[in-house]
Amino acid sequence: MKKSLTLIILFCFIFLCTSLLFSQEEQKEPEEKAVQRPPERQLPSYVPNDRRDPFRDLLGGKEVKETTPAGEMGQLSIDDVVLVGITKARGKFTAIINDPQGFPHFIQVGHQLTDGFVLKIDEATVVFRKTRGRGVPLRKPRDIVKVLFPEER
Repeated sequence: MKKSLTLIILFCFIFLCTSLLFSQEEQKEPEEKAVQRPPERQLPSYVPNDRRDPFRDLLGGKEVKETTPAGEMGQLSIDDVVLVGITKARGKFTAIINDPQGFPHFIQVGHQLTDGFVLKIDEATVVFRKTRGRGVPLRKPRDIVKVLFPEER
């Protein structure tokens, strides 16, 4: 009798403890959800202190237009380019030229430069047609030939 009474009291104690734990967990869940709210968003502020504002739009809402149309080489002049190499892919020749700063460009027949365009490319030469001289259209266009290996010819 004493053992059974002890077991009953022990089971009641365990039952009460577990019910208290579950009730506390249920009460904690709404608090945890309240804590998990995203923080308030704060906007950055900038104090210039006699410096340029890095967040200000430098263009002032104006649209920037490309200065060179697609296919043009911008400020490259025929006299300034150096022929570096010529490749052939799918039956078309592509010339590799360097600008005065040493940057490579790939050109094909028809590419525009500041003072002319590419007229013809073959295995060892590129023929440019110069149509402008110092920004003024020429009366008679000139053909300028650049050879890949001038010492061999």
